[in-house]
Amino acid sequence: MMEDEAFTDINGKAISLDCQSHSGFCREFTVSSAKVSIGKVTVYTCCVWLLAYIMFVFTENTAVLSSAILITLVGMMLHIHFVKVDHESLLVIGSLGIQVSSSYASGRETTTFIEMSKIKDIVINEAIYMHHIIYYLCVLLKDPSEPNAVSSVVPLFQSSKPRLNCLVKVYKSCQEVLSKC
Repeated sequence: MMEDEAFTDINGKAISLDCQSHSGFCREFTVSSAKVSIGKVTVYTCCVWLLAYIMFVFTENTAVLSSAILITLVGMMLHIHFVKVDHESLLVIGSLGIQVSSSYASGRETTTFIEMSKIKDIVINEAIYMHHIIYYLCVLLKDPSEPNAVSSVVPLFQSSKPRLNCLVKVYKSCQEVLSKC
């Protein structure tokens, strides 16, 4: 079963949810956001370079232009490598665990695995963000000393921030897999 639906994030930007059921005990969810916009990059670059040129006209110092070019290029590389997430995925494997991955625009990937023995539950939680109430999917981890207590909360899809309708779809499917364990 493979579905691809369009959803929005908490800011109203389009994201897509791809659900794949590899078996009854294994499901994968991938939330993808828009790629880096070449138009936005061009506008920001032009603005920075225009300001640098204006400063150059008044100071007649070529170091201003050189540093503006250098700062712009380094800033873009850092943004693409550390900030801009292309897609996040959640792989739920019954009786084994959950794998959470993030892929950045530069190609860098981060992956975290949580063993099923450490997972208490997967829930939709709510938080106050600025002047809005937002919902997020999270994994509740068991406290090793107290089996009925929660030791920590691991939020999922932190960069894409999908709205509730998307989270509910992922939540229901995750609960189906967890109930079979």
